[in-house]
Amino acid sequence: MHTFVDPLDRALRTASDQTAVVCGDRRWTYREHGQRIRRLIGGLGELGLERGDRVAILAPNSDAYLELYTGAPAGGYAIVPMNTRHAQPELEYALADSGARVLFTDRDPGSLGDIVDRVIPLGAGPLGDGYEELLAGAPEGELDRTSTPDTIAGLFYTGGTTGASKGVILSHGNLIANAWHMLVAAQLAPDDIYLVQAPLFHAAGSLAVLASVWLGSVQVVAPAFDPGEVLDLIEREGVTATLGVPTMVAALAETNAAAPRDTSKLRMLMYGGSPSTTEVLRRAHEQFPNAELVHLYGATETAPLVTTLRRHETKLDGSLGTSAGQPVVGVECVVRDELDVEVEPGHVGRVTVRGPNIMAGYWNKPEQTAEVLRDGWYDTGDLGYVDENANLFLVDRAKDMIVSGGENVYSTEVEEALYRHPMVLEATVFGIPNEAWGEAVHAVVVPRAEVSPEELIEHCRALIAGYKVPRSVELRAEELPKSGPGKVLKRELRAPYWEGSDRRI
Repeated sequence: MHTFVDPLDRALRTASDQTAVVCGDRRWTYREHGQRIRRLIGGLGELGLERGDRVAILAPNSDAYLELYTGAPAGGYAIVPMNTRHAQPELEYALADSGARVLFTDRDPGSLGDIVDRVIPLGAGPLGDGYEELLAGAPEGELDRTSTPDTIAGLFYTGGTTGASKGVILSHGNLIANAWHMLVAAQLAPDDIYLVQAPLFHAAGSLAVLASVWLGSVQVVAPAFDPGEVLDLIEREGVTATLGVPTMVAALAETNAAAPRDTSKLRMLMYGGSPSTTEVLRRAHEQFPNAELVHLYGATETAPLVTTLRRHETKLDGSLGTSAGQPVVGVECVVRDELDVEVEPGHVGRVTVRGPNIMAGYWNKPEQTAEVLRDGWYDTGDLGYVDENANLFLVDRAKDMIVSGGENVYSTEVEEALYRHPMVLEATVFGIPNEAWGEAVHAVVVPRAEVSPEELIEHCRALIAGYKVPRSVELRAEELPKSGPGKVLKRELRAPYWEGSDRRI
């Protein structure tokens, strides 16, 4: 029955003089890390926040971000990490929907400042470092020992525009369960030096935060992903473990091939969040021969870890080369048909998951919650199958979700943006193969009158995050193909792009 307080308590007892966080030229021991977190808790109290209030953060990775991510829930508050790539309307919706009272950000908040009670500048920006000022003038607060595993630790927004964005409710128990799963699946150790290179607002970035604190191990923070700078950190700090989306892994391998660094201490290279080709993994193994390759699968709604495939480098040419691995200890993964009945191994169906890591639901969205949570099982929306040994193979996205560079893009969000252009009569969106990003967003549009693909792309750019904007637009004179009930046959349009690939259309 643990909460965020327990990992901090253990680290302060067992590793108080050990390095906790490295960020640029700043290094904090666990004693200093704990003191800063207690001042953060005291500062939030001085701002008038009460237990359970939401604290939002819109900023790149930093040591302060780690303090907020761990410290706010440990103090009895809930964290709301915000996607720095979202467009202003998307940010406004998430901030208002969450009910956040304070926003910590490194940028001019603009209209966001009208939604919250207080904006605290974060980092060395033009508005000053209000975060450090808050800590400097605050008394040390107490860790909140009244929270329970069911207490909300954070709202994590997935999706995008106001019609589709959902705040995933993750409790202390959900995220503590994921920490246990990470410790068992990845076998992290107290002497590990873990590099946080993926953005902390993303599950790939925050995946190992609590596990690392619990062990009293070191976390090295990369403010932003630059392959050369990340490789420099791996060499300089002796990084032993890290995780990134497959595009990051590919970039690290290519950059290291051009300018090799000493990465001999890197023992574990993990990846997840989007499809990865075996060729990319082969190049990664060539460049980082001492590192075990580990494939992870999960979702924000699962806090996020569901399955792992260890020693992937030894399986690339075998039957498990495209597998997502087996469920982690404590998690069940079952493939079901349309009647919600478990299917036999080898048969494709909907991937469902059950365990202590499953979200409580979507904030303020009971209908959407009921659609995916049934009898304790979470319907991932992914299609896949398992083999006789419970190894999971993902074959498609049931709701036509596109995964581009590790970011989830819902086609309906992009279609909504396209339809807001007056010249669009019909539009559909799906993913097509892209070497750099795994999948790229592609749109097929039937226009009312003359309009250029470039104009439609720029129109979308003003409404949705950059990674959701179509990279290509096909204009058609004839109406889109449809099924009997009138639904667009997206699979028919998508199939030619994926001919010859391993993907099942």
